[in-house]
Amino acid sequence: MFYRENGQLKTSYRADQQIFTVAQDRLAIGLLAVLAFVAIPLLASDYAFRAVLIPFLILSLAALGVNILVGYCGQISLGTGAFMAVGAYAAYNLQVRIEGLPLLLALIGGGLCAMALGIVFGIPSLRIRGLYLAVATLAAQFFVDWFVNRAAWVTNHSTSGLVSIRSLDFLGMALDTPARKYLLCLTLLVVLGLMAKNLVRSAKGREWMAIRDMDVAAAVIGIRPVSAKLSAFAVSSFIVGVAGALWGFVHLGAWEPAAFGIDKSFQLLFMVIIGGLGSIVGAPMGAAFIVLLPLVLNHVPHWLGLPISTGTAAFLEHMIFGALIVVFLIAEPHGLARLWSTARQKLRLWPFPH
Repeated sequence: MFYRENGQLKTSYRADQQIFTVAQDRLAIGLLAVLAFVAIPLLASDYAFRAVLIPFLILSLAALGVNILVGYCGQISLGTGAFMAVGAYAAYNLQVRIEGLPLLLALIGGGLCAMALGIVFGIPSLRIRGLYLAVATLAAQFFVDWFVNRAAWVTNHSTSGLVSIRSLDFLGMALDTPARKYLLCLTLLVVLGLMAKNLVRSAKGREWMAIRDMDVAAAVIGIRPVSAKLSAFAVSSFIVGVAGALWGFVHLGAWEPAAFGIDKSFQLLFMVIIGGLGSIVGAPMGAAFIVLLPLVLNHVPHWLGLPISTGTAAFLEHMIFGALIVVFLIAEPHGLARLWSTARQKLRLWPFPH
Protein backbone atom coordinates (compact mmCIF):
# COMPACT_ATOMS: atom_id res chain seq x y z
CA MET A 1 0.00 0.00 0.00
CA PHE A 2 2.98 2.34 0.27
CA TYR A 3 3.50 2.71 -3.51
CA ARG A 4 0.48 4.73 -4.54
CA GLU A 5 -0.15 7.73 -6.78
CA ASN A 6 -3.40 8.78 -5.11
CA GLY A 7 -3.45 12.51 -4.45
CA GLN A 8 -0.37 13.20 -6.58
CA LEU A 9 -2.02 15.60 -9.00
CA LYS A 10 -0.13 17.21 -11.86
CA THR A 11 -1.25 20.75 -12.58
CA SER A 12 1.28 21.73 -15.26
CA TYR A 13 2.94 20.27 -18.33
CA ARG A 14 6.31 20.58 -16.60
CA ALA A 15 5.11 18.34 -13.75
CA ASP A 16 3.59 15.85 -16.16
CA GLN A 17 6.79 15.57 -18.22
CA GLN A 18 9.30 15.15 -15.40
CA ILE A 19 11.42 12.03 -15.40
CA PHE A 20 10.19 10.69 -12.04
CA THR A 21 6.47 11.38 -11.86
CA VAL A 22 5.80 9.43 -8.65
CA ALA A 23 6.84 11.01 -5.33
CA GLN A 24 8.08 7.67 -3.99
CA ASP A 25 10.42 7.35 -6.97
CA ARG A 26 11.86 10.81 -6.35
CA LEU A 27 12.41 9.94 -2.70
CA ALA A 28 14.12 6.66 -3.62
CA ILE A 29 16.37 8.42 -6.13
CA GLY A 30 17.28 11.04 -3.53
CA LEU A 31 18.21 8.36 -1.01
CA LEU A 32 20.19 6.50 -3.66
CA ALA A 33 22.07 9.70 -4.53
CA VAL A 34 22.95 10.28 -0.87
CA LEU A 35 24.14 6.69 -0.60
CA ALA A 36 26.23 6.90 -3.78
CA PHE A 37 27.76 10.35 -3.26
CA VAL A 38 28.13 10.43 0.53
CA ALA A 39 27.92 7.04 2.22
CA ILE A 40 29.87 4.85 -0.21
CA PRO A 41 32.95 7.16 -0.42
CA LEU A 42 33.12 7.12 3.38
CA LEU A 43 32.50 3.41 3.96
CA ALA A 44 33.82 1.46 0.98
CA SER A 45 37.30 -0.04 0.98
CA ASP A 46 39.98 0.59 -1.63
CA TYR A 47 39.49 -2.95 -2.95
CA ALA A 48 35.76 -2.33 -3.43
CA PHE A 49 36.49 0.87 -5.36
CA ARG A 50 39.11 -0.68 -7.65
CA ALA A 51 37.57 -4.10 -8.24
CA VAL A 52 33.83 -3.40 -8.19
CA LEU A 53 32.59 0.18 -8.05
CA ILE A 54 34.80 1.98 -10.58
CA PRO A 55 34.56 -0.79 -13.24
CA PHE A 56 30.80 -0.92 -12.67
CA LEU A 57 30.36 2.83 -13.23
CA ILE A 58 32.54 2.95 -16.36
CA LEU A 59 30.93 -0.13 -17.91
CA SER A 60 27.50 1.31 -17.09
CA LEU A 61 28.43 4.42 -19.06
CA ALA A 62 29.69 2.37 -22.00
CA ALA A 63 26.57 0.17 -21.93
CA LEU A 64 24.45 3.32 -21.92
CA GLY A 65 26.07 4.39 -25.18
CA VAL A 66 25.55 0.95 -26.71
CA ASN A 67 21.92 0.94 -25.62
CA ILE A 68 21.23 4.22 -27.42
CA LEU A 69 22.42 2.71 -30.70
CA VAL A 70 21.19 -0.88 -30.32
CA GLY A 71 18.22 -0.53 -27.99
CA TYR A 72 16.71 2.78 -29.10
CA CYS A 73 17.74 2.98 -32.76
CA GLY A 74 17.92 -0.73 -33.54
CA GLN A 75 21.35 -0.60 -35.23
CA ILE A 76 23.46 -3.62 -34.29
CA SER A 77 27.07 -2.78 -33.46
CA LEU A 78 30.00 -5.07 -32.69
CA GLY A 79 32.66 -2.36 -32.75
CA THR A 80 32.13 -0.85 -29.32
CA GLY A 81 35.59 -1.86 -28.14
CA ALA A 82 37.09 0.09 -31.04
CA PHE A 83 35.23 3.26 -30.06
CA MET A 84 36.40 2.83 -26.47
CA ALA A 85 39.97 2.44 -27.72
CA VAL A 86 39.70 5.59 -29.85
CA GLY A 87 38.40 7.54 -26.86
CA ALA A 88 41.22 6.31 -24.64
CA TYR A 89 44.06 6.86 -27.12
CA ALA A 90 42.70 10.21 -28.31
CA ALA A 91 42.45 11.51 -24.74
CA TYR A 92 45.96 10.21 -24.04
CA ASN A 93 47.42 11.96 -27.09
CA LEU A 94 45.65 15.20 -26.25
CA GLN A 95 47.13 15.21 -22.78
CA VAL A 96 50.60 14.27 -24.03
CA ARG A 97 50.74 16.83 -26.83
CA ILE A 98 48.90 19.75 -25.23
CA GLU A 99 50.68 20.87 -22.09
CA GLY A 100 48.38 21.52 -19.14
CA LEU A 101 45.21 20.30 -20.85
CA PRO A 102 42.52 19.70 -18.19
CA LEU A 103 41.34 16.14 -17.75
CA LEU A 104 37.74 17.06 -18.53
CA LEU A 105 38.69 18.51 -21.92
CA ALA A 106 40.81 15.44 -22.67
CA LEU A 107 37.83 13.18 -21.91
CA ILE A 108 35.54 15.30 -24.10
CA GLY A 109 38.15 15.31 -26.87
CA GLY A 110 38.38 11.53 -26.71
CA GLY A 111 34.61 11.31 -26.96
CA LEU A 112 34.55 13.63 -29.97
CA CYS A 113 37.20 11.56 -31.79
CA ALA A 114 35.19 8.40 -31.09
CA MET A 115 32.10 10.25 -32.38
CA ALA A 116 33.84 11.02 -35.67
CA LEU A 117 34.83 7.37 -36.12
CA GLY A 118 31.31 6.27 -35.21
CA ILE A 119 29.80 8.50 -37.89
CA VAL A 120 32.23 7.11 -40.50
CA PHE A 121 31.41 3.50 -39.68
CA GLY A 122 27.72 4.38 -39.30
CA ILE A 123 27.44 5.40 -42.96
CA PRO A 124 26.95 1.75 -44.10
CA SER A 125 23.80 1.66 -41.93
CA LEU A 126 22.12 3.82 -44.58
CA ARG A 127 22.26 0.90 -47.01
CA ILE A 128 22.53 -2.29 -44.97
CA ARG A 129 20.98 -3.61 -41.78
CA GLY A 130 20.93 -6.58 -39.44
CA LEU A 131 23.78 -9.06 -39.65
CA TYR A 132 25.45 -7.17 -42.50
CA LEU A 133 25.58 -4.00 -40.41
CA ALA A 134 27.04 -5.97 -37.50
CA VAL A 135 29.83 -7.19 -39.78
CA ALA A 136 30.42 -3.64 -41.04
CA THR A 137 30.80 -2.30 -37.50
CA LEU A 138 33.00 -5.28 -36.65
CA ALA A 139 35.37 -3.94 -39.30
CA ALA A 140 35.92 -0.91 -37.06
CA GLN A 141 37.30 -3.23 -34.39
CA PHE A 142 39.85 -4.79 -36.73
CA PHE A 143 40.76 -1.45 -38.28
CA VAL A 144 41.44 0.24 -34.93
CA ASP A 145 43.45 -2.76 -33.68
CA TRP A 146 45.58 -2.65 -36.83
CA PHE A 147 45.99 1.14 -36.74
CA VAL A 148 47.03 1.28 -33.09
CA ASN A 149 49.65 -1.43 -33.62
CA ARG A 150 50.99 0.14 -36.83
CA ALA A 151 50.96 3.89 -36.07
CA ALA A 152 53.70 4.47 -33.51
CA TRP A 153 52.62 8.03 -32.73
CA VAL A 154 49.34 6.73 -31.25
CA THR A 155 51.26 5.24 -28.33
CA ASN A 156 53.76 8.13 -28.29
CA HIS A 157 56.37 5.85 -29.89
CA SER A 158 56.28 3.34 -27.05
CA THR A 159 58.35 0.30 -28.02
CA SER A 160 56.14 -2.11 -26.07
CA GLY A 161 52.84 -0.50 -27.14
CA LEU A 162 52.05 0.21 -23.47
CA VAL A 163 50.92 3.69 -22.51
CA SER A 164 50.52 4.96 -18.96
CA ILE A 165 49.02 7.92 -17.15
CA ARG A 166 51.23 9.47 -14.53
CA SER A 167 48.80 11.62 -12.54
CA LEU A 168 45.22 12.78 -12.78
CA ASP A 169 43.92 16.21 -11.89
CA PHE A 170 40.27 17.29 -12.18
CA LEU A 171 39.35 20.97 -11.69
CA GLY A 172 42.40 21.54 -9.52
CA MET A 173 41.81 18.46 -7.37
CA ALA A 174 44.30 15.59 -7.55
CA LEU A 175 42.61 12.25 -8.20
CA ASP A 176 45.07 10.37 -6.01
CA THR A 177 42.62 8.19 -4.09
CA PRO A 178 40.15 5.52 -5.29
CA ALA A 179 37.28 7.43 -3.65
CA ARG A 180 37.97 10.55 -5.74
CA LYS A 181 38.22 8.50 -8.91
CA TYR A 182 34.92 6.87 -8.01
CA LEU A 183 33.25 10.25 -7.55
CA LEU A 184 34.53 11.42 -10.94
CA CYS A 185 33.12 8.35 -12.69
CA LEU A 186 29.84 8.62 -10.79
CA THR A 187 29.43 12.30 -11.66
CA LEU A 188 30.03 11.70 -15.36
CA LEU A 189 27.63 8.74 -15.36
CA VAL A 190 24.88 10.79 -13.73
CA VAL A 191 25.38 13.79 -16.03
CA LEU A 192 25.54 11.79 -19.26
CA GLY A 193 22.75 9.50 -18.08
CA LEU A 194 20.41 12.47 -17.51
CA MET A 195 21.36 13.91 -20.88
CA ALA A 196 20.67 10.56 -22.56
CA LYS A 197 17.34 10.20 -20.77
CA ASN A 198 16.18 13.63 -21.89
CA LEU A 199 17.47 12.99 -25.40
CA VAL A 200 15.53 9.75 -25.87
CA ARG A 201 12.39 11.55 -24.65
CA SER A 202 12.87 14.33 -27.22
CA ALA A 203 11.90 14.44 -30.89
CA LYS A 204 15.26 12.95 -31.85
CA GLY A 205 14.70 10.01 -29.52
CA ARG A 206 11.29 9.38 -31.06
CA GLU A 207 12.94 9.37 -34.47
CA TRP A 208 15.39 6.71 -33.28
CA MET A 209 12.57 4.52 -31.98
CA ALA A 210 10.59 4.95 -35.20
CA ILE A 211 13.63 3.84 -37.21
CA ARG A 212 14.05 0.88 -34.85
CA ASP A 213 10.43 -0.25 -35.18
CA MET A 214 10.12 0.15 -38.98
CA ASP A 215 12.50 2.36 -40.91
CA VAL A 216 10.45 2.29 -44.13
CA ALA A 217 7.33 3.55 -42.35
CA ALA A 218 9.42 6.17 -40.54
CA ALA A 219 10.73 7.47 -43.86
CA VAL A 220 7.19 7.60 -45.24
CA ILE A 221 5.98 9.86 -42.41
CA GLY A 222 8.88 12.28 -42.95
CA ILE A 223 11.71 11.05 -40.73
CA ARG A 224 15.08 11.22 -42.45
CA PRO A 225 16.94 7.92 -41.94
CA VAL A 226 20.28 9.61 -42.66
CA SER A 227 19.88 12.09 -39.81
CA ALA A 228 18.35 9.60 -37.37
CA LYS A 229 20.87 6.78 -37.85
CA LEU A 230 24.00 8.90 -38.00
CA SER A 231 22.94 10.95 -34.96
CA ALA A 232 22.43 7.69 -33.03
CA PHE A 233 25.91 6.53 -34.04
CA ALA A 234 27.34 9.93 -33.06
CA VAL A 235 25.76 10.10 -29.60
CA SER A 236 26.47 6.45 -28.86
CA SER A 237 30.11 6.70 -29.96
CA PHE A 238 30.67 9.88 -27.94
CA ILE A 239 29.44 8.27 -24.71
CA VAL A 240 31.39 5.09 -25.41
CA GLY A 241 34.51 7.15 -26.18
CA VAL A 242 34.27 8.98 -22.86
CA ALA A 243 33.82 5.62 -21.13
CA GLY A 244 36.88 4.27 -22.94
CA ALA A 245 38.95 7.25 -21.79
CA LEU A 246 37.79 6.69 -18.22
CA TRP A 247 38.58 2.98 -18.50
CA GLY A 248 42.14 3.73 -19.53
CA PHE A 249 42.81 6.79 -17.35
CA VAL A 250 40.96 5.93 -14.15
CA HIS A 251 40.59 2.16 -13.99
CA LEU A 252 43.67 0.80 -15.77
CA GLY A 253 46.16 3.66 -15.53
CA ALA A 254 48.34 1.84 -18.07
CA TRP A 255 47.05 -0.19 -21.00
CA GLU A 256 47.86 -1.78 -24.33
CA PRO A 257 45.66 -2.36 -27.41
CA ALA A 258 44.48 -5.75 -26.09
CA ALA A 259 42.60 -3.92 -23.32
CA PHE A 260 39.97 -2.88 -25.89
CA GLY A 261 39.69 -6.08 -27.86
CA ILE A 262 36.64 -7.65 -29.42
CA ASP A 263 35.77 -9.36 -26.14
CA LYS A 264 34.99 -5.93 -24.71
CA SER A 265 32.50 -5.32 -27.54
CA PHE A 266 30.71 -8.60 -26.84
CA GLN A 267 30.75 -7.97 -23.10
CA LEU A 268 29.00 -4.61 -23.53
CA LEU A 269 26.46 -6.14 -25.89
CA PHE A 270 25.73 -8.82 -23.27
CA MET A 271 25.18 -6.08 -20.68
CA VAL A 272 22.60 -4.40 -22.88
CA ILE A 273 20.78 -7.65 -23.61
CA ILE A 274 20.68 -8.74 -19.97
CA GLY A 275 19.96 -5.26 -18.60
CA GLY A 276 17.28 -4.42 -21.12
CA LEU A 277 17.20 -3.09 -24.68
CA GLY A 278 15.76 0.41 -25.01
CA SER A 279 16.08 1.28 -21.32
CA ILE A 280 18.38 3.79 -19.64
CA VAL A 281 18.18 2.00 -16.30
CA GLY A 282 18.96 -1.28 -18.02
CA ALA A 283 22.57 -0.21 -18.65
CA PRO A 284 23.64 -0.10 -14.98
CA MET A 285 21.59 -3.22 -14.25
CA GLY A 286 23.39 -5.19 -16.94
CA ALA A 287 26.76 -3.78 -15.88
CA ALA A 288 26.13 -4.71 -12.25
CA PHE A 289 25.24 -8.23 -13.29
CA ILE A 290 28.36 -8.65 -15.44
CA VAL A 291 30.68 -7.17 -12.79
CA LEU A 292 29.22 -9.02 -9.81
CA LEU A 293 28.75 -12.45 -11.38
CA PRO A 294 32.49 -13.33 -11.54
CA LEU A 295 32.88 -12.27 -7.90
CA VAL A 296 29.94 -14.44 -6.88
CA LEU A 297 31.27 -17.42 -8.83
CA ASN A 298 34.68 -17.02 -7.16
CA HIS A 299 33.45 -16.64 -3.58
CA VAL A 300 30.24 -18.67 -3.23
CA PRO A 301 31.86 -22.09 -3.87
CA HIS A 302 34.44 -21.35 -1.16
CA TRP A 303 31.70 -20.27 1.23
CA LEU A 304 29.91 -23.56 0.55
CA GLY A 305 33.13 -25.55 0.94
CA LEU A 306 33.27 -26.60 -2.71
CA PRO A 307 36.82 -26.57 -4.11
CA ILE A 308 36.58 -24.98 -7.58
CA SER A 309 39.67 -23.87 -9.46
CA THR A 310 40.00 -20.50 -11.13
CA GLY A 311 39.84 -22.08 -14.58
CA THR A 312 36.62 -23.90 -13.74
CA ALA A 313 35.10 -20.69 -12.40
CA ALA A 314 36.03 -18.91 -15.65
CA PHE A 315 34.37 -21.66 -17.73
CA LEU A 316 31.26 -21.49 -15.52
CA GLU A 317 31.15 -17.73 -15.99
CA HIS A 318 31.07 -18.05 -19.79
CA MET A 319 28.51 -20.85 -19.65
CA ILE A 320 26.21 -18.86 -17.37
CA PHE A 321 26.55 -15.76 -19.55
CA GLY A 322 25.54 -17.72 -22.62
CA ALA A 323 22.66 -19.46 -20.87
CA LEU A 324 21.31 -16.22 -19.44
CA ILE A 325 21.43 -14.49 -22.81
CA VAL A 326 19.37 -17.31 -24.32
CA VAL A 327 16.93 -17.21 -21.39
CA PHE A 328 16.46 -13.44 -21.57
CA LEU A 329 16.03 -13.47 -25.35
CA ILE A 330 13.31 -16.13 -25.06
CA ALA A 331 11.56 -15.38 -21.75
CA GLU A 332 12.12 -11.66 -21.28
CA PRO A 333 13.69 -9.88 -24.29
CA HIS A 334 13.62 -6.55 -22.45
CA GLY A 335 15.84 -7.90 -19.67
CA LEU A 336 16.15 -6.88 -16.05
CA ALA A 337 14.69 -3.44 -16.70
CA ARG A 338 11.36 -4.97 -17.73
CA LEU A 339 11.36 -7.21 -14.65
CA TRP A 340 11.88 -4.13 -12.49
CA SER A 341 9.10 -2.28 -14.33
CA THR A 342 6.76 -5.22 -13.83
CA ALA A 343 7.59 -5.31 -10.11
CA ARG A 344 6.75 -1.59 -9.84
CA GLN A 345 3.39 -2.16 -11.50
CA LYS A 346 2.69 -4.99 -9.06
CA LEU A 347 3.50 -2.69 -6.16
CA ARG A 348 1.07 -0.09 -7.50
CA LEU A 349 -1.77 -2.65 -7.36
CA TRP A 350 -0.72 -4.67 -4.30
CA PRO A 351 -2.48 -6.29 -2.44
CA PHE A 352 -5.17 -6.40 -5.14
CA PRO A 353 -4.74 -8.96 -7.94
CA HIS A 354 -5.75 -6.54 -10.72
